[in-house]
Amino acid sequence: MAALMYKFYRQFERKHAVVVNYYVILKSQVRNYTDRQEGKPAFGLLFDIDGVIVRGKKVLPSASEGFKKLVDSAGKFRIPTVFVTNAGNALRHEKAEQLSCWLEVEVTEEQVIMAHSPLRMFHQFHNKRVLISGQGPIVDIAKNLGFTKVTTIDQMRGTFPMLDAVDHKRRISVPCTFEQYFPRIDAIVLFGEPIRWETTLQLVIDTLMTNGTPASRSSDIIYPHIPLLACNMDLQWMAEAWMPRFGHGAFLLCLENLYKKITGHNLIYTALIGKPSEITYHHAHHMVIVQAKKIGLDHRIKRLYAVGDNIYTDIFGANLYDRYLSRRHVQGSKRVATVQRSIEELLGSDTSEWEHDAESCSSILVQTGVYSEDHHNGMLDHSPRDFLPVEEKLRAPKYTVENVSKAIDLIFHKEGFH
Repeated sequence: MAALMYKFYRQFERKHAVVVNYYVILKSQVRNYTDRQEGKPAFGLLFDIDGVIVRGKKVLPSASEGFKKLVDSAGKFRIPTVFVTNAGNALRHEKAEQLSCWLEVEVTEEQVIMAHSPLRMFHQFHNKRVLISGQGPIVDIAKNLGFTKVTTIDQMRGTFPMLDAVDHKRRISVPCTFEQYFPRIDAIVLFGEPIRWETTLQLVIDTLMTNGTPASRSSDIIYPHIPLLACNMDLQWMAEAWMPRFGHGAFLLCLENLYKKITGHNLIYTALIGKPSEITYHHAHHMVIVQAKKIGLDHRIKRLYAVGDNIYTDIFGANLYDRYLSRRHVQGSKRVATVQRSIEELLGSDTSEWEHDAESCSSILVQTGVYSEDHHNGMLDHSPRDFLPVEEKLRAPKYTVENVSKAIDLIFHKEGFH
């Protein structure tokens, strides 16, 4: 009798669970329908920049056409929109001004996510001495992110002139008298591709091998090495040239292989920031919510659409985040994957302020940049080392369209939005 009662209870429980699930789904659909009827978007947009909006400094015709659909008669965004780029050579407000000029639409600093933007969350490194590499105003960028003790590659080269020996015209054979006063480097932050790769490769590897003290004379290689944070994993990107150009991912590939060849150890990234990292999409998701509140939307954003031109970063990253959202939505706050744990740990124990409630992140591939139907067979099969092995389906876009204007039309059709 007890066994029969237990069986009956389990059947009831399963049926009840199905009813509850149907009720939740129906309630969500009714709410979404109501929002659409009232002209309130329940979705947010994430746009890549290079290859989607511009190629180099040339604005693609489809961009200005498409973005007119996203603003009201006063030129203000009516849909929560952010721009997610792997570029790291500018401050956010500079990129916002550039986008505003290109699109003839007002874009604010809060709408721009650079490759390095999530480093704001890495508070544990903000008061440590960091060696930084990249182009542009990297000192200002680092300080704007919260880093308080910054040393550049040029400053290190000035203190240790004998370390930079590849370019014979720049070689200096006399040591600097201030070497002994050089502060120990606690961590390294790579913002983007440097100008003189040989100098940066040499000094970064020297710093890693000496535990942050290039002045030391120890013959032992220190391993594990000091923390290394890298932004922007793009192997290639699309500028004015008809073929893709080297990105920071190419530099990282050189660094990884040189370090391995010299030391016999694998290079360890404390964090890889920028697309396709889920951390970057999580940060962008948060900024979409900020934009939704800014334009007066009082309901949750249920769906995200990520538009990009690179299947190895834009599409791969959006699909990774979509998987993260699906698992989070199904299992609530349970930690179901290593990736999810890393996100929650970075956000800290109190994550209530993020209010992440989206159910999906759909990837949309445009054919105006790195990827095109004419040249897709010639694309290099590359994903960042720490993201391997890659499931092939994670590189497959949910939708493929001709350009960004067509992408916006597709999204509006899917959402029943006008």
